[in-house]
Amino acid sequence: MEQLTIRPLAYDDATIAALAELIVETVAHGGSVSFMHPFSMEDARAFWQSSLHAAGEGSRIVLGAFLDGALAGTLTLLLECPPNQPHRAELAKMMTAVTHRGKGIARALALEAEKLAKQHGKSLINLDTAEDEGAAGLYEKLGYIRAGLIPDYALKPHGGLTGTILYYKRI
Repeated sequence: MEQLTIRPLAYDDATIAALAELIVETVAHGGSVSFMHPFSMEDARAFWQSSLHAAGEGSRIVLGAFLDGALAGTLTLLLECPPNQPHRAELAKMMTAVTHRGKGIARALALEAEKLAKQHGKSLINLDTAEDEGAAGLYEKLGYIRAGLIPDYALKPHGGLTGTILYYKRI
C-alpha cells in the first residue's frame, strides 16, 4: 500500500524539477493552471523558482503530496492578501499527477491547506477553478460554496474558452 505524506516544499533543484514535470504534464493533459500547451520545462522551472522563492519569504505555502517518496501532487496556499483582507487565503495551482488521480490526493492537499490557513489566522478561503474539467465537484464535496461563474474567463491549454467558477469556504 502506498504511503501518502504532505509537507510544505522548499526551494531546491530536485523539488523544482519534480514540480516542473508535474505542471508540464498537467498542462499537456488539459489542466487549466494559467499556462498554454506546449509549456516548456524551462518556463515551468522559472515559474516554480519564483513560487518557491515567494514561499521562502512567507507569502505562500507550496504543499507537496508524496506517494512512497515521489511527488504526486501539489497545491499552493496564498497567504498574502491586501491590507483589508488579512483574514483571507486563496487556494491555487492544484495538480495531481495523471497516474495518481482518483487516490484522494487533491482532497488531502485541500484539507492540509485549510489546516495551515487556520494556523495562520485565516477564517476564509477562496479559489477559482475551470468550468470545463476543473475540480468543482471536489471543492463542493469539501464544503466550498459556489459564489458564481465568469463565462469565457480563460483559454484552455489546448485552445478554446472556458468559464471560471468562484468558490469560498469559511474555516
